[in-house]
Amino acid sequence: MDITLEQPARARLITADEQELPASATLRYSSADPLAVHIEFPAEVSLDGECVTWTFARSLLAEGLRGPAGDGDVHIWPCGRARTVLEFHSPYGLALLRFDSSALRRFLMRSHAVVAVGQEDVGSAVDEGLSALFGSV
Repeated sequence: MDITLEQPARARLITADEQELPASATLRYSSADPLAVHIEFPAEVSLDGECVTWTFARSLLAEGLRGPAGDGDVHIWPCGRARTVLEFHSPYGLALLRFDSSALRRFLMRSHAVVAVGQEDVGSAVDEGLSALFGSV
């Protein structure tokens, strides 16, 4: 049985001119995709007026809560003791958001209660993905 967690979170969008705008987000974790976390932003936060979902490794979130992490499209680092910054890079630019670390830690702990670290069975997910990709070839 697949279990999905969702947790609303508040963030501050840091603009190019260093203003901070409130931004809402939804943190999501699914046992069907046990290595990933998803952060969804509503249409009013995005440049094109569409909902945006970023997906990245759950381990990256854990690492970024402790120290600077990420070398691709997602970078995460602590900002003092109580805040964590997430930086998202896309072909259209970048978004810099600051979250309360406690909310991110709570979400991460909840995800670990669903699927413990090291217990992620990705074999069946890979098989399903390959079957969907190649069909009956």
